[in-house]
Amino acid sequence: MPAHEGHQRSYDAVIVGGGHNGLVAAAYLARAGRSVLVLERLGNTGGAAVSTRPFAGVDARLSRYSYLVSLLPKKIVRDLGLDFRVRTRNVSSYTPVERDGRPTGLLVGGGERRTREAFARLTGGEREYQAWQRLYDMTGRVAQRIFPTLTEPLPTRDELRLRVDDEEAWRVLFEEPIGAAVEERFADDLVRGVVLTDALIGTFADAHDPSLKQNRCFLYHVIGGGTGAWDVPVGGMGALTDALAAAARDAGAVLATGHEAVRIDTDGSAAEITYRTADGEGTVAARHILVNASPQQLAVLTGDQPPTPAEGAQLKVNMLLKRLPRLRDSEVDPREAFSGTFHIAEGYEQLATAHAEAAAGRLPTAPPSEIYCHSLTDPTILGPDLVEQGYQTLTLFGLHTPARLFDRDNDAVREELLKSTLAQLDAHLAEPLADCLATDVDGRPCIEAKTPLDLERDLRLPGGNIFHRDLSWPYAQEGTGRWGVETRHANVLLCGAGAVRGGGVSGVPGHNAAMAVLEELGD
Repeated sequence: MPAHEGHQRSYDAVIVGGGHNGLVAAAYLARAGRSVLVLERLGNTGGAAVSTRPFAGVDARLSRYSYLVSLLPKKIVRDLGLDFRVRTRNVSSYTPVERDGRPTGLLVGGGERRTREAFARLTGGEREYQAWQRLYDMTGRVAQRIFPTLTEPLPTRDELRLRVDDEEAWRVLFEEPIGAAVEERFADDLVRGVVLTDALIGTFADAHDPSLKQNRCFLYHVIGGGTGAWDVPVGGMGALTDALAAAARDAGAVLATGHEAVRIDTDGSAAEITYRTADGEGTVAARHILVNASPQQLAVLTGDQPPTPAEGAQLKVNMLLKRLPRLRDSEVDPREAFSGTFHIAEGYEQLATAHAEAAAGRLPTAPPSEIYCHSLTDPTILGPDLVEQGYQTLTLFGLHTPARLFDRDNDAVREELLKSTLAQLDAHLAEPLADCLATDVDGRPCIEAKTPLDLERDLRLPGGNIFHRDLSWPYAQEGTGRWGVETRHANVLLCGAGAVRGGGVSGVPGHNAAMAVLEELGD
C-alpha cells in the first residue's frame, strides 16, 4: 500500500522493515490477535526477496537479489497458510572443465546412476563418487537433526552436539576448517572445488580460515529443509513476500510503506518510534519493537555503538537470453547444465588463488561464479510470448569479490569484473554469451550487475553483506538470549538476518522474534 497515515497512535508491536522476516513476524503476531504496524522505508515490501522487471519493455519478472529457497521451514508456510510453492531441480550442478585438451565436466543429478557415471567419466574411477556419497550422507543426517531446532529456543552447544550424535560430523562441521575435510576425503581438484563452494557463498574466506566462518556458511547451505536441497520459488522470490504481505494484512497488520524509522526511544517496557515520510515526521508508540534491519541500523536507531560491519563479497548478475548457449562439452544438454548450479572457475586451486588475489587487493584473474536458469524449472516468471520464443533467464552469483575492491570506482570495477567473469563462462561455451543475450525495448542487452556497494546503497546492507553479518553457529553463546533475537533493550528484538540463525531467505528470525514476544505475553 502507499504511505499510510491512518494508523493508530499505539500498537502492541511495531516492526521496522518490511522484508520477508519482518512480514513473517507481522503475520504471526497479527494472527495471535496483536495489533501490528510495519514501517517500510521503500515504496514496497519484500526487501531483498523481491521480483522485478529490470529490463525496459520486457515481460520478465526476475528475483533481483535473493533467488533460491532452502532454509524456509515448511512449518512457517503451513502456520501462515501461505499460497507459495517451490519446485525441485532435477540437476544439482554441472561444472565444466578442460582435461587433457578436451572439454568435459561433472554433472551431479538426474539419478544415482548418471551421477556415478559422471564421476567416473571425470575422475576415471569410483573413489571420488563414494567419498561424495559418504560426505553428503553425513551432512544429510546432520540436516535432519539440526534443521528442526532453528524454530525452537536456542540449544546450548552441548545440547546441539548431543542432538547431532555423530562425533565425526561434529568435528568436520563445527571444529576443524572445512578445507581439512575436503582435502582428506577428495583427491580431484574439481570435485574438491564443487564441495567447497557451499562454504563461500557471500562469505569471503579461505578453506582453512581459523575463524571457521566458512564452516558456518557450509552448515547453513547443507541443512536447509532437513535435506540441503535448494529449490526454485514458483513465480519468483517476490511470490513469497507477496504471500507473506497478504497473510500479514489479512490477519490485521498495517503495512505502511514510504515510512522510514529514524529513532527508537525505549525504557525497556514501552517504546516510541519516530518515522519519516514524504510529508514529514511522526511518532507511534509500541509495547514491543521488532527490527528487521541490520545490527548496525538497529544501533543507529537506538543510539547505541554500531558493531563493525562484516564485508560482503559477491557479484550478482541477472540476465535474459534469447536462447541458452551451446556448450563445448557436447555430451551435456545445456538445459540440464543450466537448470542446476553451473560452476565456473570453481576448482579448488582456482578458489584459493581467487581468494589470495582479492585479499591482496586485486580482482581475481579468473573470477569464480555460479549460474542457474530459473525459467527452466519455473517458466511462469516469463510472459507467454517470451516462453513461446524460447527465452530463458540466467542468474549469476560471483564469489571472492569483497567490497573493498570497489572502493576506488564502483562503476568501473563492476564493468571490469563483469567482463572477466563472463569471459570465464565463455571459455566453456561453443558460442559467446553475448550472442544469446536478449535486448530491451531500447536495444540494450538484458543484463544487470550488482556489487556489494550497490547492495549497500540499494538495500542498506552494511558492507554489502547478504547475511547482515558473519553467520552464527545455531546454538546459544554468551549474550544470545533464549531465541537469538534479543538485544540489550528488553522490548526491542532483532528479527532480521543478523539475528542468531539468520541469513538466507528463511523467515526463521521473524518467526523466533514473534515467538519471543508471544512467550513473554503468555500466549
